[in-house]
Amino acid sequence: MKSRLKRWQKVTLIILGSLIALILILALFVNQYWSPILAKKVKSIVLKSSDSLYHVDFSDAKLHILRGEVDIYNLTLTPDTTVYNRRKANHFAPNNLVELRVKRLTISHMHPFKLYFDHVLDIGEVILKAPEIKVSYELNHTKDTATKDNRTTWQKLSKTLKSVHIGQIVLGDVKFKYEDYSGNKLAISELKEMNLGATDLLIDSATQTDRSRVLFCRDIDADLNNYKANTSNGLYTYSIKALHLSTQTSKLTLEGLDLQPIETSVFFEKSRKDRFDIHLDSLEVDRFDYITYHKYRVINASHLLLTKGSLNLFTNPNKKKPTTDKVKTYPNFGLKELKADLNIDTIDVKGIDITYTELNHKSGKAGTITFDHSSGRFLNVTNNPQALQKNNICTAALTSYFMNRGKVNVIFKFNLTDENVPFSYKGDVGPMDLRALNKGIMALGLVKINTGKLNRFEFDINADNRVAKGRISLLYDSLKVTVLKPDTDNDRLKHAVIPTLFANIMVLKHNNPDKPGGVPRAFYVTYNRPKDYPFFKTIWHTLLTGIKPCIGLDEKMQKTVKDKIAQQSIKKQERQLKKAARKQRRAERQQKKEAEKKEKAENPQ
Repeated sequence: MKSRLKRWQKVTLIILGSLIALILILALFVNQYWSPILAKKVKSIVLKSSDSLYHVDFSDAKLHILRGEVDIYNLTLTPDTTVYNRRKANHFAPNNLVELRVKRLTISHMHPFKLYFDHVLDIGEVILKAPEIKVSYELNHTKDTATKDNRTTWQKLSKTLKSVHIGQIVLGDVKFKYEDYSGNKLAISELKEMNLGATDLLIDSATQTDRSRVLFCRDIDADLNNYKANTSNGLYTYSIKALHLSTQTSKLTLEGLDLQPIETSVFFEKSRKDRFDIHLDSLEVDRFDYITYHKYRVINASHLLLTKGSLNLFTNPNKKKPTTDKVKTYPNFGLKELKADLNIDTIDVKGIDITYTELNHKSGKAGTITFDHSSGRFLNVTNNPQALQKNNICTAALTSYFMNRGKVNVIFKFNLTDENVPFSYKGDVGPMDLRALNKGIMALGLVKINTGKLNRFEFDINADNRVAKGRISLLYDSLKVTVLKPDTDNDRLKHAVIPTLFANIMVLKHNNPDKPGGVPRAFYVTYNRPKDYPFFKTIWHTLLTGIKPCIGLDEKMQKTVKDKIAQQSIKKQERQLKKAARKQRRAERQQKKEAEKKEKAENPQ
């Protein structure tokens, strides 16, 4: 029994050894012939699926039979520039060209015999470690170009392969370079800390027309972390903490989006433009059509959500007075001039703090106006011609808190097709203590509000690029002010006594209505826009044109004030002239006395 057991063990060892030897011999044989077979198949697939535009190559391939794994080394995917230029001349060239370089590509759970004998490419997982991807974009056409060969990808491959299936594709630690040739000059972006993945890639007779798939994949997702770059002019740095895109959910999410300018003094030395910074906690785009954007730079989405952030704008103190028409600052004009094709059904904004700061050269101080906790909804934000034929009005309903006090409700309506860029805005500001305005108006308007309560401010304006017309009503109580003037010696603002008395006694209406239960004053405004006034400045001056008569500064009173100021200026000049004359006479008398004294000293009696 013992000898039989030993004999059995020997037989087992011989069989196992023979199997191992056979597997090793088979592995060596397969590896010797597998690489050229695989290379031939892969090159054929890529050439046919791309209509000879792309070539693929690699230096070596190793098949690990026991692990069911294939390692491909020094893989490259490169476009044929001759084919590309020929297509470009015939207006058939794609907008995007891709180059790929990867030192090692690992294919797991592959069935080589199934590929060779059954012409079915079935792979469990493909891993590309630290690949280098370069994409070049040039706008060769704005819609899909009809070609002579209108077969699907599967139809082109069907003579070589019955189907192609890859369960998962993973690209980790991607180095991505993007070159954009669509503008006036080449724009280059380089990305790191990027991961790409694709799930369930399937090309067969059933999926050849499946529109739920993107590039034949059930889902493609991308993650980008800690991206940072500078604008082309070097004045700003923009950064993204995290970005995620999923084609299956058609959702793009950005977290921690920032646009920061360089140091203030350096910025204003280099630029005459206004300085601003932007922060967003998150930005979400729903039903984002990635393929259309990738091909033609068409931004098509159902919903955009901006959540929590800030916009701070500081006017440039060195800015020259513009000589061109600033109608380009109108939102509806800007949409028309936007190079990208934009079509977003709804934009929601939640919790954005807006700050506007301007330096008044007369006061030497900077004043700040804020709109806090701003939220709103924009509908039909588009410059797409087909969308504009259906609806050419963009509506914005906004809510904010002026100087973090009075609640602001306003509805804008923008005509997106009229050459005169007409728009309207209607809204109100709720109750607030008017002293909250001092943070802005003391420096900007040289006025300090001592007492005053706003009960309600209402406006209803229709405007275009030339004129604004509408009704303005301002209801308030107990308005009293102090007129200020700069004190350059002490770097502060001081009380201007006579103008303050004049303002409170002669000019201002302290209440509106004047008496409880009385008829409140309202004003119908017509404001002719100067061509160099931008959008928000035009709105402010239109409202100010109506506010002034509501508080007592109607045209008649404004003329009286101007006359009084002119008289005061004349009287001041007269006083200065008289003072200078008196000083001159005193100096002459003093010189005469000194001359007489000197003469007596030289000629004593």
